[in-house]
Amino acid sequence: MNYIGIDLGSRSVKRVVLNETGSLVSANIEDTLKFYQDFGQLRSGHFSLDLSRLNIDPLDSIVSTGYGKHQVIIEGVSRISEQKAHVLGAIHQTGRHDFILVDIGGQDTKVIGVRSGQILDVHMNDKCGSSSGRYLENMANVLAISLDELSQYYEDPIEIASTCAIFGESEVLGRFFEGQPLSRILAGINLSVVRRVEHQIHSFPSMPIVLVGGVAKNSAIRHILGREMRVEVIVPELPQFNGAIGAAKISLPLL
Repeated sequence: MNYIGIDLGSRSVKRVVLNETGSLVSANIEDTLKFYQDFGQLRSGHFSLDLSRLNIDPLDSIVSTGYGKHQVIIEGVSRISEQKAHVLGAIHQTGRHDFILVDIGGQDTKVIGVRSGQILDVHMNDKCGSSSGRYLENMANVLAISLDELSQYYEDPIEIASTCAIFGESEVLGRFFEGQPLSRILAGINLSVVRRVEHQIHSFPSMPIVLVGGVAKNSAIRHILGREMRVEVIVPELPQFNGAIGAAKISLPLL
């Protein structure tokens, strides 16, 4: 028997399979729209997933989480909150039980305080994309660079004052036309993402940060978080799959 976690994200769908010992069997990531087109169908006025087309054994345990868990019906599949899934995933991946989880996803951000494996409180930013992966993608597109190049810069940043993702683009272009070095602008973009979450982080006692989500692959943001918060920043081996791992983990038998 396998234990499957499905994280129905706003930008991508992540699936993981764990075996009975909790070891990773497989991990897959797909564009959200394509995933729904390939495996979804309208049934009785609701959008549902056809598990038979996913080659999932009916005896396997399946748990879903994420942005789409309430919009998409998966018959016979349990659901858990994103917060719980990410905390379980972080504990499973890092072995830590006291930390501040920072999940910077495609369109929103979650900051969760965890003490002795239990959630202290949750702060979410799901009304503005200025601290999300979409914001970084937009900025990279405006400046015609790759996300990999953007993730290299963190030294001597220029302050990006705008708190709006749209107006931030105009501010960045203005800085460029002022003749500011591109390296400082890119560092400022990365710093601005940290600025959007640092007050939420400061609301918890000082603890190591576990950084998950696609933005965790941005090494500059990892560096800035550690520098600004003055704590250890831990990035699990599979930060994008953290929620899916937590969803699968909840059904694992205690060893």
